[in-house]
Amino acid sequence: IEVVVLDPGHFHASLLQKDALAVINDTIRIYAPEGIGVNQYLESIDSYNHRPKSPTTWKKQVYTGEDYLQKMLSDHKGDVVILAGNNQKKTRYIIESIKAGYNVLADKPLAINSQDFQLLTEAYQLAQQKGLLLYDLMTERYDILNIIEKELLHQTELFGELQKGSPDNPSVIMESVHHFFKKVSGKPLVRPAWYYDIAQQGEGIADVTTHLIDLINWQCFPDEAIHYQSDVKVLSAKSLANPQSHWQSSANQRKQTLSLFI
Repeated sequence: IEVVVLDPGHFHASLLQKDALAVINDTIRIYAPEGIGVNQYLESIDSYNHRPKSPTTWKKQVYTGEDYLQKMLSDHKGDVVILAGNNQKKTRYIIESIKAGYNVLADKPLAINSQDFQLLTEAYQLAQQKGLLLYDLMTERYDILNIIEKELLHQTELFGELQKGSPDNPSVIMESVHHFFKKVSGKPLVRPAWYYDIAQQGEGIADVTTHLIDLINWQCFPDEAIHYQSDVKVLSAKSLANPQSHWQSSANQRKQTLSLFI
């Protein structure tokens, strides 16, 4: 499989290449505008290549012209486009890649507003017509703690059964604390400036909470497909964050809570 990385700006782009995979070609093609995003990505790849233990052997072909997107589309070299960066641009990147015949593996969220969600729906329909894959990165499913929790949930002699919930007494509550400052691959993570702009990064419910929603569906109803048009009804919603800021309680973390009643 030949991989193309488009406009990397989030550490998930390089984290996918932390370890080599036999089915992935060592040559990675990168198309991006010049700037801190692509520089941090390339530095991470170099650190994986030069680490003492189990180094990777990635070979980089980099294009950083202003027409980076058009260049990627016209070159059409590769099978899968990796997207992890500015969420304001992501949905357009997705549909343009699908139009050009690429498969797409995109970091969540795939859309951060209603207009982008409509475009994402069109992208999925087009991918189906073309026989292409459009997948999101839902890494929490591979966390061993979440896997164990899922198994325990379905042992009725231990857990029992999920109760019918209500808005005042939900049957499932999940909570996540997301840190702005953390270490990735042993180094402090430097966030780009756009990360703190909700018009570009998206608010919590479209970002971190995506993991919580996915985990609830996967853990509680692993064999059921949930159709958002017919199976989900929003009864109430509120945002606790200041629209001018990207944090709730402090500059170092924000807290997301999701309740589900069944």
